[in-house]
Amino acid sequence: MSSTVTRPAVEAAGLHRSLPLGQTQVSILHDVSLIVAPGEWVALTGPSGSGKSTLLGLIAGLDTPSSGRIVLNGVDITGLSESRLAAIRNQQVGMVFQSFNLIPSLTAQENVEVPLYVNPDRQRIRERAGEMLELVGLAHRRRHQPHQLSGGEQQRVAIARALIARPSLLVADEPTGNLDSQTGEQVLELLARLRAELQLTCVIATHDPAVAARADRRLHLVDGRLA
Repeated sequence: MSSTVTRPAVEAAGLHRSLPLGQTQVSILHDVSLIVAPGEWVALTGPSGSGKSTLLGLIAGLDTPSSGRIVLNGVDITGLSESRLAAIRNQQVGMVFQSFNLIPSLTAQENVEVPLYVNPDRQRIRERAGEMLELVGLAHRRRHQPHQLSGGEQQRVAIARALIARPSLLVADEPTGNLDSQTGEQVLELLARLRAELQLTCVIATHDPAVAARADRRLHLVDGRLA
């Protein structure tokens, strides 16, 4: 008899992260280990300063640990060159932030296209961005700039941008943090729907109990340690 072993979407082992402050090193994460299964929605909770954003940055490949290792879909990203790491980020990881991080001078359509600018097939990029805006319910706002959109609409554009390259992992840092409760709930509904439709693995840092309540599992950080 044969058995199928599903490899984790995210595996972190013994993560430490410290930063210099004057003549000393300030430790932010202490010996953090975790496994996230494919398709799982994990909420990272904990007080401000507990290390949630730092851990997300390590998982997304935006930062490197002081020690320990991170494996994404079977690939150890810990010691990769920046060019290889950037390629993996672009292909496998979508990122959403509390502050939306849209480019003010670009339209919604153009903002969504940004991750694929290196692709020479401009027509396909435009089509794909249009499909993503349709998916998040904003096809009718494609020509509007960020200042012409509500906070909820800007976050939906940011989600469309994060998913245009068809990543398997969505990493979000306080995605409802700048939204009122009703708009935040709409964004949560959207994330839940997209997770199901696109078979996404989601790791989301949040202070919002409504976000944490939707997760399959919560990981609680206190002073840089998983509690």
